[in-house]
Amino acid sequence: MSTLLKPLFVREKLLEGRLRLFTGVEFIRLFPGSQDKAKYFLERQTKLGLFIRLKKGLYMLKTDPAGEMEIANKLYQPSYISFEYALAYYNLLPEMPYTVTSATTKPTRTFTYDHKNFSYLSIKKTAFTGYFPIKKEGQTVLLASPEKALADYLYFVVLGKKPMNERLNLLNINRKKLLSYCRLFKRQKLTQMAKTL
Repeated sequence: MSTLLKPLFVREKLLEGRLRLFTGVEFIRLFPGSQDKAKYFLERQTKLGLFIRLKKGLYMLKTDPAGEMEIANKLYQPSYISFEYALAYYNLLPEMPYTVTSATTKPTRTFTYDHKNFSYLSIKKTAFTGYFPIKKEGQTVLLASPEKALADYLYFVVLGKKPMNERLNLLNINRKKLLSYCRLFKRQKLTQMAKTL
């Protein structure tokens, strides 16, 4: 990596590579050089305001910030957007929640960035399916299908960790798909609840 790396050039190259949000490894791949020089450049430019450090090893262009769905996908991996946020995205809930909710196979965790919460709820590996890539603001993000988002949500309702929202709009839900996803959690109470909705 050249010691003459200029912030404007770096910004343009990151945008050209569609990397508004990137890891240190992705940065080195784009600007080959030593890890130490890359780390120094990232730390220095974060202090000077070119980048925002979202967590250790994850940066974002301050002038061209990533959207909240892209941030949610990259902040804690593996994960996909689900639960209330996905339900609201599909208009199954009348209002968009304050927290971007995602499913993960890792331990449950919450991050806060710019007054926005990013919540990751742990589910079984056998139930970590039912999501697909969509294009959002020019980036690919992973989002649960409507039925999978509902199954994930109901799983936590059954566990007593979420209240049941009485304003759910289930008219366009495919009941067969919903039951199929609910069965992945291997909880009879969840399957029964899905059948009675």
